[in-house]
Amino acid sequence: MKYRNIALAVALSFGLAAPVMAADYYLAVEPIYPPAQAQQVYKPLLAYLSKSTGHRFLLKPAANYHVYWRDLRTNAKVDFAFEEAHFTEYRINRQKFVPLARVADATNFVLLADPQREKSGVNGLIGDRIVSMSAPSMGYLLLGELYSNPLAQPEINSAAATWRDGVEMVFSGETDAAMVPNYVAREYPNLVPLFTSREFAARAFSASQTVPADVRKKVADALLRLHRDSSLNEVLVELGTTQFVPANTSEYTGSERLLRGVFGYQALPQRATAPAAPPAPAKPGAKPADKAKGVTVEVGGKG
Repeated sequence: MKYRNIALAVALSFGLAAPVMAADYYLAVEPIYPPAQAQQVYKPLLAYLSKSTGHRFLLKPAANYHVYWRDLRTNAKVDFAFEEAHFTEYRINRQKFVPLARVADATNFVLLADPQREKSGVNGLIGDRIVSMSAPSMGYLLLGELYSNPLAQPEINSAAATWRDGVEMVFSGETDAAMVPNYVAREYPNLVPLFTSREFAARAFSASQTVPADVRKKVADALLRLHRDSSLNEVLVELGTTQFVPANTSEYTGSERLLRGVFGYQALPQRATAPAAPPAPAKPGAKPADKAKGVTVEVGGKG
C-alpha cells in the first residue's frame, strides 16, 4: 500500500492533475455601432478567437463615446481592446496594455461632401452642418483641430449611429459633410474629400498585462493568420482592413496628445507626452491649406 501511494503521487506530479479551466475574456471596442449591431459585427471574430485559444471571448460594448471615455478613464475591467491610436496609447500609458496586432493600413480621417462643394473647400462649411461620431472619437477631435477658430465654426452634430450612417446623411440632405475614417471614405468615390487629416498609427488590438502571456500569444497568432480563413473575409471587410500585422508600443507614442482638450483628461505626472508625428504629405484631394487660409482668417464671410 505504501508503494502504491508513492506511485500515485508521482503520477499526479507528472500531469494527471485537474486540467486548467477555460477563462472568459472581455473585449472593448469603440462604439462605432449601436451595441446590438456591434454584437453581430464582432460575433464571428469572437467565435474565431474562442476556437483558436480555447477560451471564451465576449464583447463589452459601450452605448456611446461618452460612456466609453468614462470607462476608459476609470479603468473599467476589460482584458482586450480594439481601438484607434489615441485610445491605444492611453491604455499603454495608464493601464499597461500591450499592443498585439494592428490593421494593415494607417488611420486618417476624411471630410466628405458633395462634389459641388469642392471649390469652396472647408471654409465653405463654416456655419453649415457636419456630422461625426461624438467626442472623443478621433474624427470629432480632428474636426476640432481643423476648425480651431471659435468665430468660424460649422454646426457639428453626432446624430449618426455609425460612420457609414454619416455618409448616408450627406446623400439624404440631412447634413452637408461627414467626417469619416479612410477605410469608410474609400467606399464612396462619388463624394469628394475636402480635407484629409494627418496619419496615425493603425487601429490596434491590445491586451491587459493581467492576461497570461500564453493567452496573449495565442490571440496575437490568431489575429496574424486571420486573413487566411476565407470564412472570415466579411469580418475583415467590416473592420476596413485586409489583414492584421504585428504591432509595437513605439508606433503609438504621442498619439494620446489628441485627447488633451477632452473633459476629464489628465496628463501623466512628471512626464511630458511625446510630440505627435509630423503631418504626412498631402494626398490627392486633400486641402490642408484651407484651415489656415480660410477657417482661421476668413471669418467675415459667414458672420
